[in-house]
Amino acid sequence: QVQLVESGGGLVQAGGSLRLSCAASGRTFSIYVMGWFRQAPGKEREFVGAISWIGVITRYADSVKGRFTISRDNARNTVYLQMNSLKPEDTAVYYCAAGADYSGSFYSPYTYDYWGQGTQVTVSS
Repeated sequence: QVQLVESGGGLVQAGGSLRLSCAASGRTFSIYVMGWFRQAPGKEREFVGAISWIGVITRYADSVKGRFTISRDNARNTVYLQMNSLKPEDTAVYYCAAGADYSGSFYSPYTYDYWGQGTQVTVSS
């Protein structure tokens, strides 16, 4: 089992920045990819970005490219989501996820076996 705990959400004005953190514990050696998803009220959960646990593979949704950056600190078993130039449409609950499937797509929620509890991000206009 892998446990994930997100932190760093909050309220920010449009154009501002936030950094989310996701701390992993447990069987972290089994992780292949770490991802971030978000879900706004009344909408489906959508992919935001992902990073391989080893190596430098990253993927981003088109809606956040150039504004969001994913990084990781393996020594701390932590993944970060730096969010800049935030927009009101970025408002959502953000979820961290971990997957062990080497053949899965970074973009698909079905690739991920473990999920955090989510952290609220609210961007005011």
